[in-house]
Amino acid sequence: HVQLVESGGGLVQPGGSLRLSCVASGSIFSFNAMGWCRRAPGKERELVATVSRGGGINYADSVKSRITISREIPNKVVNLQMNSLKPENTAVYYCGGDYVDGNDYWGQGTQVTASS
Repeated sequence: HVQLVESGGGLVQPGGSLRLSCVASGSIFSFNAMGWCRRAPGKERELVATVSRGGGINYADSVKSRITISREIPNKVVNLQMNSLKPENTAVYYCGGDYVDGNDYWGQGTQVTASS
């Protein structure tokens, strides 16, 4: 059973930074690709960043200058560093990916709120 647990969300002032972390229950190499998506209130889920098994990285154009996705392979962790946060970045952020069994798995999410 694949489990993903996100952490690191919270309330931050506009312009601030947060680092989200996602711990997988097994090897992250069991995912073809992993990434972070978000769902803002009243909006569709949006893919923010992905990293493939081989290390290839993609970012959404709306955030690519302000975020960095990284992996801590021995710790089974995928991180998302977010800088210069804006109120419109407020959302629940989810970690997940497509697993070798053909299914997508996602965590329960962590709330990020950028507000003064």
